[in-house]
Amino acid sequence: MKVSSRVRPETMSIEQLAETAQAMVAAGKGIIAIDESNATIAKRFAGVGIENSEEQRRAYRELLLTTPKLGEHISGAILYDETIRQATKSGVPFTKVMMDNGIIPGIKVDKGTQPLAGFPGEMVTEGLDGLRARLEEYYKLGARFAKWRAVINIGDDIPSGTCIEANSHALARYAALCQEQGLVPMVEPEVIMDGSHDIDTCFEVTEVVLRSLFDSLYQNSVLLEGTILKASMVLPGTTSGEKASVDEVAAATLQCLKSTVPAILPGIVFLSGGQSDEDATAHLDAMNRMGPNPWPLSFSYGRAMQSAALKLWSQDLVNNVAKAQQTVYARARDNGLAALGQWSKAA
Repeated sequence: MKVSSRVRPETMSIEQLAETAQAMVAAGKGIIAIDESNATIAKRFAGVGIENSEEQRRAYRELLLTTPKLGEHISGAILYDETIRQATKSGVPFTKVMMDNGIIPGIKVDKGTQPLAGFPGEMVTEGLDGLRARLEEYYKLGARFAKWRAVINIGDDIPSGTCIEANSHALARYAALCQEQGLVPMVEPEVIMDGSHDIDTCFEVTEVVLRSLFDSLYQNSVLLEGTILKASMVLPGTTSGEKASVDEVAAATLQCLKSTVPAILPGIVFLSGGQSDEDATAHLDAMNRMGPNPWPLSFSYGRAMQSAALKLWSQDLVNNVAKAQQTVYARARDNGLAALGQWSKAA
């Protein structure tokens, strides 16, 4: 079957979607995730003693997005609904600041997870209702890609096939709607690190989840050439007591991806998922050193890009902006090097 026969008449051309997707994983560049909900950023702010107000959230996002030379290592940023509508203190819309610096605006569009009825301990992501209209608005606001996160927990007798199927279907419907509106979908089926499972169990679950996801994407006529995968790494559970080396994690993750992800996909970006800043960078670097790989491997980190900067900024909201931005740039540079397989602790 020719790819062109699967293109819906209203869909933006695959060339344009593919061009955006390729730019998102340009060599040595990755994505910064600043799409925390107001509730999530409230927890982050509380942890460092910052008041959670709309102005403080705006000021923090301005600090991140106006970091000097950020575009050298950052290709795109995932924003929250509040953030994509905001501007700098001087009145320049954040999306204009980003585009002027070669950073593609993205937007988180899911409405978060809810318990999966009938399946204790399992979650399903909601937000498909009204999504077409929201995507149309986000495109007009400047977004060119979107993100939807599914959550897969590992535990006694979970994940169930029902949970995996429900989340894969939602990711695929979201992705099809994105492409209809000219947005590159970033599909994120996160296998959660929390738990006592070993690395082999994480491998098996991740493999099943990714097989289900790509089957659903195909069944829903999603064009993989215009899609980005945001993947979790294959890791032992946080309470397993198992220690896996950097190379073991990298090798297991690569093997899992190579057995499930079609080579036509423009690229894969990893979430940090609770890893330390250094571990997230080291694992990405090791995977790229083990290449060449079928697709570019890069990053889409949130906490691993921001935590050090947030601590610095919290100590003096007025005078520590430049210091905090230097930290953001340093993290972007380190991960940009890791995306090339050229990072070292001394870099």
